[in-house]
Amino acid sequence: MSLDALLMGISFILIHLFANNLIPSKRIHRLKWFSFSGGLAVSYVFVYVLPTLHKEQILVKKYGDYFTMESELYFIGLLGVLLFYGIQKVVRKAQLNDKTHKARTLFWLQILFFGFYNMLVAYTVISHNVLGIQAVFYGLAVGLHFVAVAHDLWREYADIYNSVGRYVLALGIIAGWILGVTLTLSPLMESIIFAFIAGAMILNVLKYELPPDDEAHFLTFSIGVIAYTTITMSLKFFFQW
Repeated sequence: MSLDALLMGISFILIHLFANNLIPSKRIHRLKWFSFSGGLAVSYVFVYVLPTLHKEQILVKKYGDYFTMESELYFIGLLGVLLFYGIQKVVRKAQLNDKTHKARTLFWLQILFFGFYNMLVAYTVISHNVLGIQAVFYGLAVGLHFVAVAHDLWREYADIYNSVGRYVLALGIIAGWILGVTLTLSPLMESIIFAFIAGAMILNVLKYELPPDDEAHFLTFSIGVIAYTTITMSLKFFFQW
């Protein structure tokens, strides 16, 4: 395991333990923070996640004749969207119907699935041996994504999140870390894992991480999009990232 991956793993763990301490307390500063974070996340999806998913889809053609279409991994990504959206929809419905006990019980299910999601993300980082400047920009985008997800879960049931939930999410990072070091999967399985978390990440970014219209600060959002996209595309062009 590289030092870069080690530092990213530690950062992700600390983010889940102390995410809400990183968010500004003043409303206008908080709105700008989430708008900038959302801009980075959207840029990350379009300049890294989707192109990488396309690249992985091309590579699966080499794994066997049974891959005859050009959309197998996109289908796996769609399953990631369906699964995470379904879970969050069930929790939101129980909350809207004022079924507090049921909603709190289902919230545990949501926490467990996000712990599983964290494990797959951490495994992907370690197994792909992300290094150098790529690790910095990967870690920045994913780290801010983790902060936004953690804050969203905290707003739903702060007591559950603070007492147990954040530790479950941090344990998911540790579990993926351990798997990345000790387990070697086939390139096909790694492509499938990436496709699944790509679908889940796209859903979480576009539906839950972007601030609502009345809370968005468009200028800060645009700065996040333009800055991250410009730097990332420059790195791709000049350094073949």
